[in-house]
Amino acid sequence: MSDATTRVADATGNWVDTRAPSWSRPYLRLSRFDRPIGSWLLLMPCWWSAALAAGIARDVSQLPLVIVLFLIGAFVMRGAGCAWNDITDRDLDARVERTRSRPLPAGQISVAQAFAFLVLQALVGLLVLLQFNWFAIMTGIASLVIVAIYPFMKRITWWPQVVLGLAFSWGALMGFAVTLGRIDLTALALYAGSIAWVIGYDTIYAHQDTEDDALIGIKSTARLFGARTHRALSVFYSLAVVLIGVALVLGGARWPAWIGLLAFAAHLAWQIKRLNIADPALCLRIFKSNRDAGLLLFAGLLADAVMRAGVYGFPA
Repeated sequence: MSDATTRVADATGNWVDTRAPSWSRPYLRLSRFDRPIGSWLLLMPCWWSAALAAGIARDVSQLPLVIVLFLIGAFVMRGAGCAWNDITDRDLDARVERTRSRPLPAGQISVAQAFAFLVLQALVGLLVLLQFNWFAIMTGIASLVIVAIYPFMKRITWWPQVVLGLAFSWGALMGFAVTLGRIDLTALALYAGSIAWVIGYDTIYAHQDTEDDALIGIKSTARLFGARTHRALSVFYSLAVVLIGVALVLGGARWPAWIGLLAFAAHLAWQIKRLNIADPALCLRIFKSNRDAGLLLFAGLLADAVMRAGVYGFPA
């Protein structure tokens, strides 16, 4: 085993490196608690759907609790997913400059230890899931199939980002399952829009590794699009905005939600204009900014839900 205090190349100067006990650092790094952006991106569709479904129900009484439970669930399940990804990719990660210092390829923990931590986080996620109705529980469990197959997709298809989109957008269905006990056309439109968003932002992320990926035969939309990435992003981000807009129409959303969507769209347009695929550091910064894009949309949906519920004097 290597020194557990050795830092991961693309995640330095964070609270795990400076404050966490030495014995815990490999586990926290394995689950990306030193880099919570992925958890935030997994959380955003959950919060979108929770707010939109609450607006449709005209009832926000349970929304604060649902928001907190989704927050916990997103962080632990993203951690479990990263552990699974690193277990399956440990040999590939050892051949990529950016990832070879991760806990498994660096030898900081064993596969058995990583799997045990995966199970622990999954159990916490199950406890969160059991707070919901049976339809929501079964909907949540169904997502595990996609999570399980995702790490293998980069070996067989140029479109692994689509499978990631299916997994990371699942929360767009969960809010409806939890609040309304159903998945309808509104939920499916929101889900589809989120998938298009994920394909866009993960293409930006994948541009950090295109040279190494080409050497070891890993496929991605970043390699597929190459110099056409800006045009591809314009297509997928536009599709995301349109499909989420369809969800707002179907869900009867009011003006605050549309302002949120407009701010979301403006942020995505800024990303495309700012992006330079030859600059890995910039790609990472723009990728991370998608949390802010998601929060802008959530703020609009939350205000819409409060307005439709007639809270704080708003007309219902």
